[in-house]
Amino acid sequence: MLTLPEYPWDALAPYLQKARQHPEGIVNLSIGTPVDPTPEVIQAALTAAADAPGYPTTHGTLALREAIAGWFARRRGVTGLDPENILPTVGSKELVAWLPTLLGLGARAGAGTSDVVLRPLVAYPTYDIGAQIAGATPLATDDPFSLDEETLQRVRLIWINSPSNPTGAVAGAEWMSEVVKLARRIGAVVASDECYAELPWEVAEDDVPSVLDPRVCGTHPETGAPDHRGLLAVYSASKQSNIAGYRAAFAAGCPELISGLINTRKHAGMIVPAPVQAALAAALNDDAHVAAQRELYRRRRALMVPALQAAGLQIEDSVAGLYLWCRAAEADPSASTAEDTWALVDQMARRGILVGPGVFYGEQGNGYIRVALTATDERIAAAAARLTS
Repeated sequence: MLTLPEYPWDALAPYLQKARQHPEGIVNLSIGTPVDPTPEVIQAALTAAADAPGYPTTHGTLALREAIAGWFARRRGVTGLDPENILPTVGSKELVAWLPTLLGLGARAGAGTSDVVLRPLVAYPTYDIGAQIAGATPLATDDPFSLDEETLQRVRLIWINSPSNPTGAVAGAEWMSEVVKLARRIGAVVASDECYAELPWEVAEDDVPSVLDPRVCGTHPETGAPDHRGLLAVYSASKQSNIAGYRAAFAAGCPELISGLINTRKHAGMIVPAPVQAALAAALNDDAHVAAQRELYRRRRALMVPALQAAGLQIEDSVAGLYLWCRAAEADPSASTAEDTWALVDQMARRGILVGPGVFYGEQGNGYIRVALTATDERIAAAAARLTS
């Protein structure tokens, strides 16, 4: 049986209990699950497609793939994306966890080594879990260019995450382009987790590039079209459309990679249900509800930022996305420990506020907490009041 670390969020149980004891109730700003209603346009599409007696297609309906291609063109600066090179997934976490396995990564027969999966220093823990499931070696770095050549020759997958979960940092097109060039030199896939791209706060939308953006991927030497070879953009509509419960996401990019993933997923039965495919298409064809949701989060963020600062916390990065990445203002980040993180989690729980421990995201998260913006207006206001009282 495969042995994996305990699910990290289970460690929050005692702090959850403590926060629930607050006389005015808990404000849960930990995991970041959406709380606002699913837009009617999406619910209607789901209902209309409810009569689905046959098997859905693994590749996704043409209507869905065209909606995704149209969304990439309108919202992500990615034009000319062929709907053939798009694949719906059962949420983005599923793809993150299984991508190394689906790519055939793992131990190298007879070599006594394994393929390497790179991920950011502070990162979503499923990048590591996916590598471990495949039998590959996860390696944390923000500077892949500094790795020695022997290590680089073992790298087969590079994860980019921009805007970052948990920090909210945004990678620039120039840096991403250099990562793509490095990956192509060593024969690695670049998978770019872009799930929070529709939530920029302190950067312009154009400054949150997709890996499929021509500024990043360059142009194909033969066709002159955007060069998506070896690249995958991974996206979820869960947060921007309040459909986390639908498990509706997708990947797009390299024709060969998408084709291979489709074939393997057909064999494995990894299929997005037909009604969810219809709902996702409706969500991506309607920008108005996303703009409205963005403004909700903008207002909640405007309340939480000064409140956290008033409580003695310093917010770092957090220029986009659904989270505020915080530490004690007087603390020295280079000397922070896991105990410092749990002390902050405890302090917040005493106020009835549950937050995410930075230690869940790697050693570089020591001393930090992640504060989600996913609570109702009333609960966000309650949290802000407790932090400033």
